[in-house]
Amino acid sequence: MENSKGWNFFKFGVVCTLLLTLLASNPTYSEVQNNTSKSISESIVADWKFSKKYIMSGSIKKGNMVIEDASGNENNLELKTIGQASPKETNSLIQWSEDDYYGLENVESMIFQNSNQFSVGRYFETTKDAPINNDTFMDGYTIEAVMKLPANFSPDEHSGMGLLTRQGQTADKKNKKEAKDILATLSVSKLPEIKWSSLPTNTNQNETNRSFTLNSKNDWYHIAVVNDGQNTELYINGEQDFRNSTAEIIGINAVEGKGWNVASESVNEIDKLFAGNIQEIRIANKPLTKDEWLFSHNQNDHINKGTNKNIRLLSDKDNYNFLFVPDPQKTVRYMPKIFEEQMKWISKKKNRYNIEMTAFLGDMVDQSDSIQQWEDSFNSVLLLDKKNTRYITIAGNHDYGKGDPYLNYYGPDHYANKDYYKGASPTGYSSYSIIEAGSYNYLFLAVDMKHIKKDISWATDVLKKHPNIPTILLSHQIINVSGDGKSAINTGKGSLLWDELVNDHNQIFMTVSGHHLGSTHRIKKNAQGNDVIQMLVDYQKDYHGGNGWMRFAEFDEDNNKISFKTYSPWVDQLPRSEQTYFDVKFLTGKFDQFTIPFSFEDRFNFAE
Repeated sequence: MENSKGWNFFKFGVVCTLLLTLLASNPTYSEVQNNTSKSISESIVADWKFSKKYIMSGSIKKGNMVIEDASGNENNLELKTIGQASPKETNSLIQWSEDDYYGLENVESMIFQNSNQFSVGRYFETTKDAPINNDTFMDGYTIEAVMKLPANFSPDEHSGMGLLTRQGQTADKKNKKEAKDILATLSVSKLPEIKWSSLPTNTNQNETNRSFTLNSKNDWYHIAVVNDGQNTELYINGEQDFRNSTAEIIGINAVEGKGWNVASESVNEIDKLFAGNIQEIRIANKPLTKDEWLFSHNQNDHINKGTNKNIRLLSDKDNYNFLFVPDPQKTVRYMPKIFEEQMKWISKKKNRYNIEMTAFLGDMVDQSDSIQQWEDSFNSVLLLDKKNTRYITIAGNHDYGKGDPYLNYYGPDHYANKDYYKGASPTGYSSYSIIEAGSYNYLFLAVDMKHIKKDISWATDVLKKHPNIPTILLSHQIINVSGDGKSAINTGKGSLLWDELVNDHNQIFMTVSGHHLGSTHRIKKNAQGNDVIQMLVDYQKDYHGGNGWMRFAEFDEDNNKISFKTYSPWVDQLPRSEQTYFDVKFLTGKFDQFTIPFSFEDRFNFAE
């Protein structure tokens, strides 16, 4: 009996420990929403919390709602409506939502459903007597916004939508008729990325900070714009990137009689209204430290479309991989260590994962006139040569320049002693290689985008000479992503390649390209009714210029399928303590990890 009591007491202790752990890891409402200590309370100029608790007067239905400034500084917000529509349509534009950053009970946000497809829209504006309307923030500032993109985000429908905007234009202050920039705006671009553009008091033009692409529509984001009186930095969920302005930025210009908008980039323009959730916007008149921000950021969290759990890159020892390295331009320019780490990993792991060919998709550098970038790119790629790793490169639009630097580093002379390299076009920019993998020989045909018309006849001759070798066509630009991000679309150069090469040459079973931001794929029928897999891979606008993500294509002949995975050796080697919210080893979005059924014997039967 006493043992039973002891066991029950032990279980009670375990439960209590677990509860305390959960409470410690899930901040209360007051901890995350009212992080305004005495040391910074006097610095908070405005605090707009989109919760019913802060309704000062009016209602959504009547269109006259006023939201109280939680800082107590009377920078209250008034609901504004533009355009004409029935009350039913208007009332649906903004609604209360129980969705919030931490998923806590009794915490609300406001969901905006504005669209440039509508004839009516709603946003908020500071009252005419709000003190913040005249504040120029000469000692610095911190602007925080807690938001979530609409699940149906579309560049065509939502590009340029504003989170927070200071009314007025550059021309109002600088007397330049051509200067139409807004004085200050925190907005969402078509990528989507966050953009902070402002007219400082010390310059004649707007200065801009940009974030990396927010590549998940299911995530909440905490945005922080911090100016220390001279420099401005933009953070997303506690992390910044290399896209910050380096100019000296002192204060924010103001125009007398004009205030601030929330959920709008400009007055009376429906296509600049915000769609998505806003939980809170807070402004301080000094630079706040991370400890003073609204939210702390848990390093154990990560973006929804990725995981740090292990995913097998080789499912069976008899399978083999082809590896595609998307546009490395931004990492080579700003984070060369990432590109170097990618090359080290490939050279060390090629045998373990049966990597039979590595193909680069173009833009080996970001600036063709930068010797440093060419050297960083080339020296990293040389790591593959030291381990006799097979690879092929193709030029991108950033690689062309005076003196043909691409040919100096990656031209035919560089490949002269590689037995798998079979030749180049007269321009030197296009080439082809043949390798053995599994049960087949494979031909990799790289056709240069700039010299495409000159090299088409050469490429056609290559295909005619090798009609029975399965072929993968590489070019920097072939397909693009549709505006809604849901499908692949044609490009001019891609259509030319299809018409001149792919459609009538049955041995081409796959095309791979970069250039256009994002990732997508499709299956298209050629003239003989056979499938051609077309894939786009480009992560240069993501965190750290792509964060080391590479695309694997695992060929499984026994099970008749090709499995595609997106993995970053850079993230994999980062200590847990250094990983951020955006650091995931594997991307798991539907265009980043997928499997395509593929009957090898049927598809590679080229007998007429």
